[in-house]
Amino acid sequence: MGEGTPARIHRAALERIIQRAAELQTSDRDLADELTPDQVLALGREVGIPGRYLQQAMLEERTRLAVIGPAGRWERLAGPAQIVTQRVVPGTVAAAEAALVEWMEEQELFCVQRRQAGRITWEPLGGVAAALRRSTAAFRRGSSAMLLGRADTVSATVLALEPGWCHVTLTAEARKARAEYVGGGAAVAGAGMLSAGLMVVRGALLPVALIPIPVAIGIGYGVARQYRPALARLQLGLERALDQLEHGGAQAERQLPGRSPGLLGMLAEEIRRSLR
Repeated sequence: MGEGTPARIHRAALERIIQRAAELQTSDRDLADELTPDQVLALGREVGIPGRYLQQAMLEERTRLAVIGPAGRWERLAGPAQIVTQRVVPGTVAAAEAALVEWMEEQELFCVQRRQAGRITWEPLGGVAAALRRSTAAFRRGSSAMLLGRADTVSATVLALEPGWCHVTLTAEARKARAEYVGGGAAVAGAGMLSAGLMVVRGALLPVALIPIPVAIGIGYGVARQYRPALARLQLGLERALDQLEHGGAQAERQLPGRSPGLLGMLAEEIRRSLR
């Protein structure tokens, strides 16, 4: 390296450099409008990209869902009530489903609500089991945070692609959480309007009486927008589950859990987890 070359390059800058270098290299070639998968793999070998990564990227591009923008006023104000993530992961459909069931039960407070061929729906775990999980999670060292706690339901759709690969789509519904944030913001805005009305009734000057209205509307808007961080947390929780599948969670064959243990069994299991 020269004296003016930095010793280290940040990851984000490295990604931009690689992307730009790939653009420059492909611009020097006379590429056709469409390439076959074999041609893409050959091109990737020339630039040093392993074939399995190119294969996964091509499968993801083939199964990519279209992104739909905000449709209604609540979506534009606070955000969507549904979060969807998708990824192509190595492994079989059965292994991916079993790994997701295990992840939702071990890392998140969710139990299976309904199971169909290629589709699983979870709901929040309630009762004594949830109380035990919440209490023991606080004492477990290194325990990961439960990120899907504000979701009403979580569903997974798993489709087989080429041998050894499957496409997983995870969806989280958060209509109740959005209604709470939007309702809180509306309550604040309504309180400001009511306050302005009372001031007018009591004889206050109109310019002074109208001051609480824009203030309350602004605060209410801020309250409703606080749903966005909760939505980002749900997104992170879904992506984390897909990360687990992508890094080997869907490759090892698993058996779906059997009958739920009794109260003493759950208590003993949570004590073992907290001491682990």
